[in-house]
Amino acid sequence: MRRWWQRTGRGPLNKVALALLASAITLGAAGVADAQKGKPKKPPAAPAPKPAPKPAPAAPAPASTGGSDVELDKTAPGKGAPAPKPVDNSPPPQAGQMTAAAQEAKRLFDGEKWQEAALALDRVRKGETGDDEGNKQLAQYHLAIALYRMKLYQAAYGIFSEISDKPNHLKFNETLLWLSKLATDLPEPADIVERVGKYSDAQIERFNNANQRDLYWQLNYLLGRYRYRNRQYEDAIRLFTKVNRQSKYYVQSQFFQGISYVQLRKSVPAVQSFQRIVGAIDEGVQGVEDEARMRDLAFLSMARTYYSASVRLDENNAPTIDSQKLSAAVKYWNKVDVASEYWLDGLFEESWAYFMAGDYPHALGNIHTIQAPYFPNSHYPEAEVLRAVIYFANCQYDDARVIVAKFQGKYQPIYDEHNKVLGRFKGDNQEEAFYKFLKDVREDKANLDPRIKPIVQNALSDRQLLRNLEYVKVLDDEAGRFKARPAGFQSSTLGSDVKDALQLARDLAVRNTGQLARERYQRNLDELNEHLRNAAKILIDITAAQRNQLDVAISGGQVTAAESKANIVKPDEEHVIWPFDGEYWRDELGFYRQTITSKCGR
Repeated sequence: MRRWWQRTGRGPLNKVALALLASAITLGAAGVADAQKGKPKKPPAAPAPKPAPKPAPAAPAPASTGGSDVELDKTAPGKGAPAPKPVDNSPPPQAGQMTAAAQEAKRLFDGEKWQEAALALDRVRKGETGDDEGNKQLAQYHLAIALYRMKLYQAAYGIFSEISDKPNHLKFNETLLWLSKLATDLPEPADIVERVGKYSDAQIERFNNANQRDLYWQLNYLLGRYRYRNRQYEDAIRLFTKVNRQSKYYVQSQFFQGISYVQLRKSVPAVQSFQRIVGAIDEGVQGVEDEARMRDLAFLSMARTYYSASVRLDENNAPTIDSQKLSAAVKYWNKVDVASEYWLDGLFEESWAYFMAGDYPHALGNIHTIQAPYFPNSHYPEAEVLRAVIYFANCQYDDARVIVAKFQGKYQPIYDEHNKVLGRFKGDNQEEAFYKFLKDVREDKANLDPRIKPIVQNALSDRQLLRNLEYVKVLDDEAGRFKARPAGFQSSTLGSDVKDALQLARDLAVRNTGQLARERYQRNLDELNEHLRNAAKILIDITAAQRNQLDVAISGGQVTAAESKANIVKPDEEHVIWPFDGEYWRDELGFYRQTITSKCGR
């Protein structure tokens, strides 16, 4: 028989009519994005719905998380697909008779003497041998392949990128194959997806044959990511649908298909996509590095989708609840494994669902679990705001005021300290400095106040940031391989070009990583500031209520004495009650309930 551990309390909240609550109902595809983070944290906003008192900023890229990691791509706020650049669609050039130098370069290439071939091909493509445009383009393509074979992937990518910008290039179509190879050799921040986006469905369809089926599925996934990034959701869904269950990109495709449906406000097919992820993992689908994590992410996504679909606001910001969808959301939150990195996220989000349903014992019990000493580095300041709202709705004004006061006493200094740290990076061109700060945080070398240290480490540990750091390391490794090449190659014109390309790529990667880390830090700070503002609003409403000047819309949502009887925790056939005596037990986490009674009308 399961025990219910009961935390005794004197009563909080009602249905859903607090003005504060209206802002808690947010449909976004973003909760899913932030679920990609390496450590549990409240979802922000961009690829799947989340319960929280305010829409958070859009989450960047697929997280979310390559391989089995999935991440949401970042798009410019308020913009759809970018304006296309002018494209040269003139007929491709003809390749005439090669010069002797070009023939020798091709002979070296065919003989797989990659370094010698690269040096010779570079002279041809630069016009030093007097070859025509067609042969210069062929030399450019073969040079990129030679550099790839030398494991100078970023250098090769730079040349393949140039080719992908020219649809009339003699090797434009063939380059697509090499982009697919590079997508497995370079981390996601290299942005191979952007290059694949230069190609059409018809050009990808060329690979739809028995011998290249895996490549065909991969390219549909990559092009689907590009269309998703540019908010062409219907197109993205069509492409993701082409990825067969046998592909190692199937689970990722289903995930992005699901969040594309979320963006289109189509909850039923969204949930079906997430369900297919669970089914495929249970059946042993290939290509998922962390099956348990991906399964839990699918459950979390289903819960968020149902939650968003269950709550609607009318013109007066009054919420209406679809109880069946809300129950479905709770069901899927409860499927997230207790050992999962997403379990606390799910437990906290579920608290909002219980709150919306008027089930305050469950909501308060979940918050009690989140505050257990087993999670010393968890950061859910919003949980205290929700707890104060519940007490307020039950007219327990003194208790609500105490909760808010403790919240402000704890988190205002934390906010101020966060701000102080951010002040070190004021002004323009601080991306590289923040990159160094990120590295120090990751290596536990940052000079941080102990109160904010775990919060900052958590905020700067999501998978997208880690992949950006990985990209810089990949570039450093490639620079090391370049330096191991003979001095003659390094000092050549081609060697100089490779060195410059690597340095430019690294500089951009460092700046992009620093910018992303700063955005993560700022978002964390902004969210905390919003919670502090909401706490202050509760104090205003408490004062108004005690003076009998409470807004009708708010007072109408408070709990009556009769309604509060439903919030008394009672044992049943499967549960007994053990009063909480201050000691947490790990096997009872998630099973706490708190009785709450209303003082309204007394």
